[in-house]
Amino acid sequence: MKYVSPKKHLGQHFLIDNNIAERICDSLPEGGKNVLEIGPGKGVLTDIMLLKKVNFKAIDIDKESVEYLHEKYHEYKDKIILGDFLKMNLDGIFDDHVETHDRASIQFQLLGNFPYNISSQILFKVLDYKDNVDCVVGMFQKEVAQRIISPPGSKVYGILSVLIQAWYDCEYLFTVNEGSFFPPPKVKSGVIRLTRNNTTDLGVDEKLFKNVVKTAFNQRRKTLRNSLKSFRFKEDNEIMQKRPEQLSWQEFVEICLRVEN
Repeated sequence: MKYVSPKKHLGQHFLIDNNIAERICDSLPEGGKNVLEIGPGKGVLTDIMLLKKVNFKAIDIDKESVEYLHEKYHEYKDKIILGDFLKMNLDGIFDDHVETHDRASIQFQLLGNFPYNISSQILFKVLDYKDNVDCVVGMFQKEVAQRIISPPGSKVYGILSVLIQAWYDCEYLFTVNEGSFFPPPKVKSGVIRLTRNNTTDLGVDEKLFKNVVKTAFNQRRKTLRNSLKSFRFKEDNEIMQKRPEQLSWQEFVEICLRVEN
């Protein structure tokens, strides 16, 4: 089978180390019935997942990748989808035989060697479907992976750290060296696991929460008292003397509770 698409325009580097591929797939928690892979490329993760007893699907935006995989997995063609994950409506993606399309009715796990240049966007999409996505095991540029799981007080702690940690427990699993890919990237990669936590309601409006977090980190060198001047607060508090990287997601919730409607 001929395969010629390097997908450089997507920032994709194909994983070619089977041992790493097995470690990634084995990092998905047992018991999950549905798994969606993003950007399967040549199918190194797909090879493994198709042998597991799960309802598996893969989505890729690259037509040549999908055509290659349709030929490679002829009997599983219906499981390989051509499409843009970032634009796709994921409601009902795994309920082929279910009449209802209730967003919260079907849970699934997300898997992938995520293209570097859209990896953050993938996680923002995950947040939109947090009631469905109960686990994410993904490979990111190492610095991005570390940023996502970093605790308050870290220099790399930021918007995505706060938003993801509000809904997911985050683990850094292992580092992957450049030689495990083709073409080899110029940076190391990191595999992380995000597991849906028990948070069901922040107790504040989610749009407000996101707005406060993003506004604060857009001027991260300033104290919250200065960076959040566009909001009106019911009362002042010593927490406003801190900078955004010092606050946990729970403390950002506390700030939102004091915003006047």
